[in-house]
Order: sequence, then structure tokens, then C-alpha cells
Amino acid sequence: MRVSDPRAVMYNVAAYGQMIADSGRMNAYRQALGQAIGPDSIVLDIGSGTGISAMLACQLGARRVYAVEPDDAIEVARENARANGFAERIQFIQNRSTAVALPELADVIVSDLRGVLPPFEDHLPAIIDARQRLLAAGGLLIPQQDSLWAAVVDAPELYQRHLAGCDQPCNGLSLAAARRIVVNIWRKARFKPEQLLVEPRCWATLDYREIATPQLSGELHWTVARTGIGHGLSLWFDSVLAPGVTLSNAPGSPELIYGSAFFPWTTPVALSAGDRVAVKLKATLVGADYIWCWDTQVVAQTSHAQCKANFRQSTFFATPLSPAKLKLRAAEFAPALNEEGRMDRLVLELMESGQALGAIAERLAARFPQRLADAQRTLDHVGDLAQKYCRRGATR
Repeated sequence: MRVSDPRAVMYNVAAYGQMIADSGRMNAYRQALGQAIGPDSIVLDIGSGTGISAMLACQLGARRVYAVEPDDAIEVARENARANGFAERIQFIQNRSTAVALPELADVIVSDLRGVLPPFEDHLPAIIDARQRLLAAGGLLIPQQDSLWAAVVDAPELYQRHLAGCDQPCNGLSLAAARRIVVNIWRKARFKPEQLLVEPRCWATLDYREIATPQLSGELHWTVARTGIGHGLSLWFDSVLAPGVTLSNAPGSPELIYGSAFFPWTTPVALSAGDRVAVKLKATLVGADYIWCWDTQVVAQTSHAQCKANFRQSTFFATPLSPAKLKLRAAEFAPALNEEGRMDRLVLELMESGQALGAIAERLAARFPQRLADAQRTLDHVGDLAQKYCRRGATR
């Protein structure tokens, strides 16, 4: 499971610790690795974090492990490997797996790049790429498959918390504009089985041995099982790590670190037994993030098939868009660099010419003395750009 902020190393290490402390998740991954690894196995650990899966692979007999992690948490993994006597068998690679070439193909690829749900950042593209480029013929993937499930939920307290501060007028002032944003944001949540107003339906199955695209879409149809107030959808996933080794985030299952997701409806809907609910659900990877869309129609079970609700919702609508910012993205817009852009351009040009960071910082401060009076802050800024744009392992 990937943590959300690759810049906050201390947060990452703490979050990796929470993942390891999840005994249900950890025991299942160890069992799956035990089934897959033999004495001559080559293992690729994608998103190694602090190195627990890489070290487990060694403990279970792997001949060689390649541990790939773009975050600086990999330094903690190196220390852990040395402390446990595995440093000679694990090669740590600080990079994204999509930019890595291995000297040999892996017999086993283990990963947990999910967020609350499997469609998260570059999880699916990374697995697709690794399977196609880095896995030996007949090799194994852990996990093998994730199935995403959905149900309509009765969750008044969660809905109220989700819209807190924008669902009711404050001091006689309307906050409806903010409400339109919030109802298009989903959040992590936890539900009890009795909150489900319908039987769960499988929305999508991700077979990592075959999946070829990160884009997901599908339709869900329910007949309401009992009377209640529908506040939105709950989504969760079940996972097959290896034959007979599974995890589930379903309501009523032991709680795992992943949790489940709550996709609110625009307004709560009074549902009666027999009402029909149809949802078109889509997750589209755009750049580094997913845009989620959930279009809902609720039809009463009457002779006139009365439409109770017709919502069109998307995380795209959750981003406030100003006309000024939209203009900057128009195809016909001709941009001109501001002062900050000119500063960064100078830094990159000097980097390309092979100058050291200290010399670059001095040149930058001399060119922009009004903006860069503090020498240490100037060097820090140059270092940040070097960290972002320097080739991995590049030396002069």
C-alpha cells in the first residue's frame, strides 16, 4: 500500500510501520510468498518501503531479491537488511519500477501499491509494465487478483461529517457553492453489514496476470432489499494473493489498513424495498491521479416508474476551476516565464553545463539578488531542483 506523500520520509516510515503492524495483511503476504518462493527464486519487490517483503523473501529462501523503492525510505530498508544479514542477497534500487531494467527476470513479483482502493496513482501501470518486462515466463505475481465490490449504504452520521460546514447555512449565509464541491469527493470509511441496503455487487475484477489497461468502468444494478435512506455507495476490494490466500475489506470482515471508500450521493434518497438503483461507475487515470465518476439513477417500484434521483458526480467537479487558470491551459495560450520560471531555467541550464550546486547557487543569487538574499535557502532551492531533475546515479 503506497503512502500519499513521497516527500515526507518520516511520515512514510511511520506509515510503512502501520502496514507491517496490520497482522492480517502481513500474515497473508508471508503465506503467499512462502507458496511462491523456492531456493533458486529471483524476487522483485516493487514499492519495497522499509524492506519487509524483500527480507521475508530472503528468509523464505530466495536466491536474489531486487527491492525497488523511489522514496528515501529505501535507506531504512538497507539498514534493516544489514541488521538481519540479508544485505548480500538484496539489491536496492531507488527508482520507479517503470524506469528499472534488471540483469535477470524475476520468478516472483510482489507488490502492494494500492491505496484505499486498487485504482490508485500508478499502481496498475506499474504492475502491467513489470509483468510485461520484468517477469520470467511462468512467473508469479503477488497479489494475483483484486475484485472491487459496491453497495448502497445508509450512513447518516458519515454523510453529515462529510458535508460538515457546508450543508447548512451559517449565520444566515449560504454555503451551497462549497457543497457542490464536497459531494464530488470520496473518502475512506468503514461500514457495518447492517448499513447495506442492497446485496453487494462486483464492479470490476483486476486479474494482474492479464490486465492490460489502468482504466476501469462498469455498471451496477440493484433492487433495494429494505427500506432506508441511501446516502451513497461503499466500495471495497477482496484480494487473492495466492491460491487459497485471500484478504477482504468487506463490511463485517476484520479491519485491514486499507479500509473502504464512501462515494456520497448529491442528496440522501429515501429508498423503499423494490426500488431500482443503477450506477455507472468509472475510474479514469489522467496523469498521476484517477478521476472517478459515479452516475446514479433511482427509480421507484411503482406503476409509473417514478424517478427518485438522477445524479451525475465526478471528482473532476471537486476541483474549483478559475477562468484565469483555465486560460493558462488553453491550446492557443502563448506563455511567458515569470521570474521564478527564469530562475529555474537558469539553474537547469547551469546543471546541464556540469557546474556544481554551490557554484550554481552563487550564480543564481547574483542574477536575482532581490529574491535570493539568503545563501542557504538559495542552495536548498538548487538542491531541490537537482533532486527532481538529476538522473539517478548521475555523476560528473
